[in-house]
Amino acid sequence: MTKRITTVNEMKAIIQTLKREQKQIGFVPTMGALHEGHLTMVRASLRNHDITVVSIFVNPLQFGPNEDFDAYPRDIESDQAKLEPLGVDYVFYPSVEEMYPQPLAISLKVNRMAEVLEGSKRPGHFDGVVTVVNKLFNIIRPDYAYFGKKDAQQLAIIEKMVDEFNHPIEIIGIDTIREADGLAKSSRNVYLTAQERKEAIHLYQSLKKAEEMYDAGERNSRKLIDMIRDHLTTNTSGTIEDIAVSSYPELVEQKEITGQIFISLAVKFSRARLIDNIIIKGENHD
Repeated sequence: MTKRITTVNEMKAIIQTLKREQKQIGFVPTMGALHEGHLTMVRASLRNHDITVVSIFVNPLQFGPNEDFDAYPRDIESDQAKLEPLGVDYVFYPSVEEMYPQPLAISLKVNRMAEVLEGSKRPGHFDGVVTVVNKLFNIIRPDYAYFGKKDAQQLAIIEKMVDEFNHPIEIIGIDTIREADGLAKSSRNVYLTAQERKEAIHLYQSLKKAEEMYDAGERNSRKLIDMIRDHLTTNTSGTIEDIAVSSYPELVEQKEITGQIFISLAVKFSRARLIDNIIIKGENHD
């Protein structure tokens, strides 16, 4: 039976007992609206650890003033119904007031890694992410924590945060889970119209075409970006907000491609802003 915990104090007391019993804890932080991508991370944790904790918390600190915090889908009963049959031990489901009982006196700030790619379009977003993840790590005290590669910039920032702040936690990145036609699974896909849903498959198709160009020997990132832009302009009605080729996990823009890279894009449809990416291991990367 999956136990739902809503207060920080109760969650900390449970964790204290588990630690005393020397249980290994896997943790999957989410904002709810669970889909197969989340559940894949949950199953990995269940396979590998004694205890699995899933948090469901829509974090206001990572939403900008014109973003969809109020509209973000919330259905705790549906989410718990998906977790229960898998055998999840605890769902941590705090309110905003529980997590932030008063305005924060101390803020965390992500520097250069938040000033590029998604961070350049969403100022303060990654500051909100690292703040809430730090709080969750201190409450749950996991041995392992799972994050999706679909949000590869977030994954790189969390890994850096764990390293720089000496969290005794191993971060596990899980490959993007896709629909049969290639669209990355996302809680925001429900906002697509029927026509936009058909068009959205071209995000991944354009990335795969870029990977084919790379495999054929192309190392000029501008040529890859131009091809992606042409493909998306021809095949979708969305507004292209970003296409980038960056080193990974450093997130430094690449003109001539060397080492492991991260090709990312963001497209804004009428009611949904979709992101996708692929990570390509370079010739000299393990």
